[in-house]
Amino acid sequence: MTMATDRTEPLETPVTEQNAVGTGGRVWRGLTGSVAAGFALLAAVVLVVALVSDSGPGTAVAVWHVLGALAALALQVLLVDRGRGPVAGLAGAGVVGLAGAVLWTCWWA
Repeated sequence: MTMATDRTEPLETPVTEQNAVGTGGRVWRGLTGSVAAGFALLAAVVLVVALVSDSGPGTAVAVWHVLGALAALALQVLLVDRGRGPVAGLAGAGVVGLAGAVLWTCWWA
């Protein structure tokens, strides 16, 4: 049996005004997170259709969707969600750019 100790220090460091994310950063992070999640869902659907259908998208299209979605999710989780400033902003642009490039080349071109 362990005895509880009296903890007077906070469990987490409070966010100071200088380190707080502004409204624009939250909106951009939410937008790019939605794009990454939607792209991952689209990649899963394309992969399933490619596996179960003879006349569906080809293997190359499915592979590009999966690789693009994995890269977008990695950018989102590792840089956009955890970063601040220009690096996070550019990584968010990378998420949107990857999704746009795959959609453009596989769906509209």
